[in-house]
Amino acid sequence: MDGSEGPVKGQNMSKLDVLEDGAVAIKDGKVIAVGKTDDLKHIEAKEKIDCQRKLVTPGLVEPHTHLVFGGSREHEMALKQQGVPYLDILKQGGGILSTVQSTRETPEEELLEKARFHLNRMMSYGITTMEAKSGYGLDYETEMKQMRVAKQLQEEHKLDVVLTFLGAHAIPEDYKDDPDTFLNEMIAMLPEIKEKNLAEFVDIFCETGVFSVEQSREYLQKAKESGFEVKIHADEINPLGGAEMAAQVGAVSADHLVGTSDKGIQMLAENNVIATLLPGTSFYLGKEKHARARDMIEAGVSVALSTDFNPGSSVTENLQFIMNLAALNLKMTPEEIWHAVTVNAAHAIGRGDQAGIIAVGRAADIVIWDASNYLYIPYHYGVNHVNTVWKNGEKVFERGGWHG
Repeated sequence: MDGSEGPVKGQNMSKLDVLEDGAVAIKDGKVIAVGKTDDLKHIEAKEKIDCQRKLVTPGLVEPHTHLVFGGSREHEMALKQQGVPYLDILKQGGGILSTVQSTRETPEEELLEKARFHLNRMMSYGITTMEAKSGYGLDYETEMKQMRVAKQLQEEHKLDVVLTFLGAHAIPEDYKDDPDTFLNEMIAMLPEIKEKNLAEFVDIFCETGVFSVEQSREYLQKAKESGFEVKIHADEINPLGGAEMAAQVGAVSADHLVGTSDKGIQMLAENNVIATLLPGTSFYLGKEKHARARDMIEAGVSVALSTDFNPGSSVTENLQFIMNLAALNLKMTPEEIWHAVTVNAAHAIGRGDQAGIIAVGRAADIVIWDASNYLYIPYHYGVNHVNTVWKNGEKVFERGGWHG
């Protein structure tokens, strides 16, 4: 895979570095050689794995998840089927606010067990590095509880977990008429979060009925002043100008972007902001409108893909299915899709120098697939194509069982 010097942009996403009849040598969890099988035969190995007629890729990178939450929201399915808009569900106390209540009421150990279950499932789909947001607390105690859970998983789990503080995910009922005071309370948490290393990114939901562009701009600027990198849920439903603002404040990524304007797309390209697209959300909510991946790529934007795993609008840990949706609904090519779930996704969460490519000196995060070529995964939908997952040179998942 290309992209060791940075995310892959625009038309370069169509150029995929593929090695036929290749081999990878691993020692002490690191890649020590990559090349043609015949050229690496001189390397003595304790174990050799025959990958004949199998695809070998970097571990997938998942750049946008809401991993830690209590409860579930299957009761909202009927409302969605009736065509009730998400913002109306939110007004009725559903949506994010329903999960907030469940998360507040769920003991920390139960949240940990639940999040670990989802994390293991992600690993089984080929993910070796991923991001986890808070955001279902909307108060000091619960946000800290979520972040402690994510931090514990970061420390104990095989996967690499990147932590994001999304305290500004919605406006709590108590602050409906005073959202600025709520944002100030979230800003007041930043020094403690930084001191305890509970997050390296700060995110905000900039959307109609949630936080305005100007509120989001001020909030993210305060986060940057506190030493955090920033992200933004931007233009998911309406074209508010979140993409433009993301470019202006120097966000690492802008996510969703279904309603982004032409100007917003151009500014993302000019300011090297990664566009993290979440086609599972449009699919699950029954939307006919999708993020304009083709326009973004043609404009020179670096595009990443994510599940947006969460209990309300994209209930899946399967990044492979998102690859299928990217082909079918975003009209992305297989080459673009592979860049979007590896190198570009890694850069979207600050791991571009560690994950997303197979290269000498990098961690041996590798997936062996039950497929003979890279075209097959975006083509065959609805199943798990993973044969084996290796994390830091250790086998952590194999078809039929777990390891480690």
